[in-house]
Amino acid sequence: MSNMLIVHGGGPTVVINASLYGAIMEAKKNEEIEAIYGALGGTAGFLNEDFVDFNKEPQEKIELLKTTPATAIGTSRTPLYEKEYKQMVEILKKHDIKYVLFNGGNGTMDACGNLAKVAKEHDIKVMGIPKTIDNDLAVTDHSPGFGSMAKYIATAVSEVAQDVRAMPIHVSIVEAMGRNVGWITAASALARKNNDDAPHMILLPEVPFKEEEFLAKVEELYNRLGGVVVVASEGLKDEQGKPIVPPIFKTERATYFGDVGSYLAELVIKKLGIKARSEKPGIVGRASATLQSSVDRFEAIEAGREAVRAALAGNTGMMVGIDRVSNEPYECKYTLIPIEKVMMDEKVMPKEFIHENGIDVTDSFIRYCKPLIGEDIPDYAYFERNKEVSKKI
Repeated sequence: MSNMLIVHGGGPTVVINASLYGAIMEAKKNEEIEAIYGALGGTAGFLNEDFVDFNKEPQEKIELLKTTPATAIGTSRTPLYEKEYKQMVEILKKHDIKYVLFNGGNGTMDACGNLAKVAKEHDIKVMGIPKTIDNDLAVTDHSPGFGSMAKYIATAVSEVAQDVRAMPIHVSIVEAMGRNVGWITAASALARKNNDDAPHMILLPEVPFKEEEFLAKVEELYNRLGGVVVVASEGLKDEQGKPIVPPIFKTERATYFGDVGSYLAELVIKKLGIKARSEKPGIVGRASATLQSSVDRFEAIEAGREAVRAALAGNTGMMVGIDRVSNEPYECKYTLIPIEKVMMDEKVMPKEFIHENGIDVTDSFIRYCKPLIGEDIPDYAYFERNKEVSKKI
């Protein structure tokens, strides 16, 4: 008999608990595993030996994990070095933990790989479960967490668009999460149903921001449509690769920048004399259990199950990956990816997903992204105005 430990790392998603649920339920099926521990507070909880045993928790609470946002066992961004990994091994041996699952993004997969190297000689199996709203984990087709965030941003932009279209007198800038990659920003394109539907511009961090071109396009759209909706990544950079807004605070591990949305809205007001405002869903989006994608939830659960199966089969230093088999009908299979191919490697939007005009996405991206959000974005009623009359209002 031996035990299993599950650790969450980095920013949470709306389906990270679904992966936790999958791992717990799969582990419960195996008689070899006695205790199924969860580290309370991520790697910090791991190092402090603050564990919960899920076998001692009521099943009704375990079932709630499937639709609980954030992470029920907490997370952290604790810096880890060689001494911490050695300490972790000693803690694992102390608690007779033979299997460890790390659920997280790039930084967490780095920790997963480093611990796997140190733990290997002690016959401790370490596996990774993919998680990120940013969809920037390498090799895997997509990551659990992204589908729900994509559904949220597309739904939010679609709803904002109805408001802007009802009173077409201003420019609305919606700032999307994703500091270095534009997957979430790009997903806003799923809000469109017809020509001239919002978003009217999609600004990705993979495309250098050019102020004059941006203002000229906003003015052209405003003169033609009245109301304009722009979705901009929080990580927009200029032609020199520098963030378009300066940093406002720095720590040893992170730099915090001002709001891109506010900056762009102010730019429109000052340079064009057009009313503008910004919206920033932020954590509201990644914590929206209401808009959780059913596909995302299912895949998150399966990723947790696959990680347990792989560990029990003797695998270590691997991350569960998702391979797309078919788009229509949508079908995926689960694979194992050597953790070295994933550690601290960001997957940016490929060129074939970015429109040649630099302010939109391609049909290829729409076909890629649409199956991940599960249920389609709702249709709304709208009655077309007489454009000549509207201009006089």
